[in-house]
Amino acid sequence: MIVTLANVSEVAFGEGRLLPAIAQDVDSGEVLMLAWMNPEALQLTLQRGRAVFWSRSRSALWEKGETSGNALTLVACHTDCDRDTLLLLVRARGPACHQGTLTCFAGDALLQREPATSALSFVSQLESIVASRLAAAAPDSYTAKLASEGPKRLAQKVGEEGLETALAAASGSDAEFIGEAADLLYHLTVALRARGLPLAAVDEELRRRHAARR
Repeated sequence: MIVTLANVSEVAFGEGRLLPAIAQDVDSGEVLMLAWMNPEALQLTLQRGRAVFWSRSRSALWEKGETSGNALTLVACHTDCDRDTLLLLVRARGPACHQGTLTCFAGDALLQREPATSALSFVSQLESIVASRLAAAAPDSYTAKLASEGPKRLAQKVGEEGLETALAAASGSDAEFIGEAADLLYHLTVALRARGLPLAAVDEELRRRHAARR
């Protein structure tokens, strides 16, 4: 299950109120670390777009990177089949391990390795940027201002950009088409995040449709 603010109550925390949360690099597939989440940590992670965990030793919430700067930006959150284990697809800013390595499951040799990149890596980064702008709600942020105007305004912008993209596809240059498609993708991302939905939900729907047609 893809976890969103709308369905977070369906996660099976149970009596212990703590679940293991595995952080995985969305581009390389590298498993970065394992920590623990309670319901509040998960809620804050989804709201902020950055990984927040529960420290069992300190009995306190902590946001990854709050002192080191090595934050984990959330791309999507999944549960396993029993909904009692969390998988965070993230983009890491710096080493994930407090010992300075890229992951908590490897030695110093990994320090010199270049992280994998994806042809669509900035699309995930854009989603993270949008999520952080919505969480900060800064008055000078176009993203935050647009979302604050409500779902009807967002729907209007998506419609406008969709029409402009279609017109560019029909009679515009390649550069115009790409530019309008970028505008449309940005506004779609804002509309999704404003409803607490990740782009991964769209990806999963496309995968489901593809599998159903086989």
